[in-house]
This record gives sequence, C-alpha cells and structure tokens, in this order.
Amino acid sequence: MAIIDCCSQPGLRPYLDAKNDMLSRLEAIAATDIIPLEQALNHILAEAVSSPIDVPSFANSAMDGYALRAEDLVEGQGLQLVGTSLAGHPFGGRVGPGECVRIMTGAALPLGADSVVMQENCRSEHNVVYPCGPVKTGQHVRLPAEDLAQGEVVFDAGTRINARVLSVLASLGLEQICVRRPLTLALLSTGDELKNPGELLAPGDIYDSNRIGVRAMLERLGIRVLDYGILADDPELIREHFLKAAREADALITSGGVSVGDADYTKQVLEEVGRIGFWKLAIKPGKPFAFGHIGNCAFFGLPGNPVSAAVTFHLLVRPALARLAGERLAPTPLLQARALMPFRKSPGRMDFQRGIVSTQPDGSLGVVAAGSQSSAVYSAMAEANCLLHLEQDRGNVAEGELVTLELIDGLYW
Repeated sequence: MAIIDCCSQPGLRPYLDAKNDMLSRLEAIAATDIIPLEQALNHILAEAVSSPIDVPSFANSAMDGYALRAEDLVEGQGLQLVGTSLAGHPFGGRVGPGECVRIMTGAALPLGADSVVMQENCRSEHNVVYPCGPVKTGQHVRLPAEDLAQGEVVFDAGTRINARVLSVLASLGLEQICVRRPLTLALLSTGDELKNPGELLAPGDIYDSNRIGVRAMLERLGIRVLDYGILADDPELIREHFLKAAREADALITSGGVSVGDADYTKQVLEEVGRIGFWKLAIKPGKPFAFGHIGNCAFFGLPGNPVSAAVTFHLLVRPALARLAGERLAPTPLLQARALMPFRKSPGRMDFQRGIVSTQPDGSLGVVAAGSQSSAVYSAMAEANCLLHLEQDRGNVAEGELVTLELIDGLYW
C-alpha cells in the first residue's frame, strides 16, 4: 500500500485548481505604447497586425538559374540568352519565344517568363542555353502573396515579439508597432541568513541565489525589475516594502518567508496589508507557494528552497505574468517518455521531478532523474532538460513505466 507523505496534509489546493483560480483573478494592464520596430523585441502586441502589402510583392526566382517560357522547351533545342535579372536589378525587357534570362535567387521574374530552370540543369554555349530534363510551368517561381496577402492577419494581439516574429514584421515594412506597456515587477528576498554574492558568510549564512535567478528569468521576459534586495526577518521592514511595491509595481515577487517557521513573516504581513488568494498547494516541490494582492499589485510568494522557487515560478508565476502582460501563452506541450530507472514518489501531491530526457535507439523517449530531487539542490536542476509531471495520486514509478514530461531546456530559465 502506498504511503501518503508527511507534507501532504488535507486541504492543500490541487495545482490546476489553484492555477486556474489565480488566472481568473488577474487582468491585463491596459496601457499601450507605440515604439520603433527595432526596439520591439520581447514586447507583447497590443493589437492584431495585418499585412499592408503582398509578401512577396512580385514574382521572383527561388533558385539561381534561367528564367524562360516552359512552352518553348524542346529537347535538344537551345534558348537565346538575352539578359540578366539580379536581386534589386530586374531585367527591363520581355522574354520572347525561344529566349531566356539569367536569373539569381530573389530576383524579379522577367515579363513573359513563367518558369525557372536551375543552373545545374543547364548547359550554356555562346549565349545559348540548353536546359536538361522536363520543366513544369511555374517551376522554382515564388508567386506574389505566396507568403502573406495584403490585409491578411499576420499576428493576433497578445503575441510575444521574438526574433522570428520581429523578422516577419520587418518583412511587412512596418516602422513602428503598438505594444502593451511592459510590466514593472518588484522583487525581494527575506531572511536574516541571506547574503549577496561576494559578501563573507558568517556561520549559518547562505548566499541569496533565488533573487538572482528569478531576476534573470524576469529580464529574459522583457520585464522591468525593481530589485529591493534582501530584507531582514523584520515584519515592519517587510510591511514597508510591500506597500512600496503596491505603489511602484504591477506585481511583487518575494522569496522565502511563506513557510510556517517562527520568523516567516511574509504571509502574516500580506494578510495585514493585502489579501491572500491561496497559500499552500498540493505540489512538490513548492508546497508553501502563496498568491494574493496588495491593492492592485499582484503578489507571488515563492518558497525559499531554490528548486521550489524556480519550479513554482515556471508553473505559476510565468502564466500569471503572461495574463498581466496581455500575452497569449500557448499551452505547454506535454510528452510521454519511458522511465529508464525507478522514481520515488508518494501519493498526495503532484510531483514535478527534474529529469534528463533523451531519444532512444528505437526513436522513443526515455528519461532519467537529474541527480538529487531535494528542493535545496539546485545544481541538479541546472542539469535537467525536463520536468516530470507525476500525478497527485500516483505512487512510485517503476522502470519501464510511461511518464508525462515537459521540456525546459532553452526556456527563459
């Protein structure tokens, strides 16, 4: 019989229930900005973008070769070379019967021509070109509007402008773009034991890695960060900074102080100056995650253990920030893999274990644990490329069983 773990008390909020409840309590900021396109990376589109032009706007060649009329091709018969069409320097004449034009990739298809033959399939002698093999009408020709048609909706509102989106917007000739105002987020850590990297550690002290890591994740999302640093375990000091965040930021993220220790004041102060949406979830790691509001400022209380902080940021804070920013966040693809080793788990909480997934010789996916699953061991987290989603009621996973996972390698963290 499976044993419920000691931290799985009755009444803990299930993960999806808590996530959906949180998202229902958040509204996107309404403010927008019009900014130059070259500054738009990582911003969120405030309105749908329609193409003002056809892309491409003219028929052009997909290959280096010769532009010609397909109907003129007769085996063994050559075509007279009458000119050249280069990208940006089109051939000014018209291709007549029995003629062809040397053409480069991206160059405009000359008038009269309807096809392109690759240069590798042609033989040239004294300005006469002999195509080899059959040619279909329209071969190697990119037609006008083949990519995008004028008036076509290219991107919906809420799209994050990454490098690929930015390139498409540039291909439309857009000089400016309307985007949502970037979020401003306040960030702090609490704990008398915390020190900044570079400071000397006294007995019992540790370096504050959570705030550094979370700030890096926020900045990769294009969020403006107000770093309040490390606060001592002092309820008055914590209260002062909570109220400051409510005045200055769209959201506040704290690290530590949401557990049940004698010096964990974060939840206590939040109850005094704001309101708690929920606290304590049926997940591992990250049970003491807290969500609430201080006025209109959203509050996210990350656990103090570094793995718990990173996992709850990814699972809960990231989608919440997308909602606040007006971003349309696509559902996370979930994959099935076979456990290549046993995984220990007790029923009672949904477990997000860190793993390394790889493709097996038969083409299937297999996964092993990425080192220790302790919520305090972040070095193993740095090696992981996936998170296993082990169901709340599931017990130990035997070698060979299928598990659900999501890839995390290459994300903002």
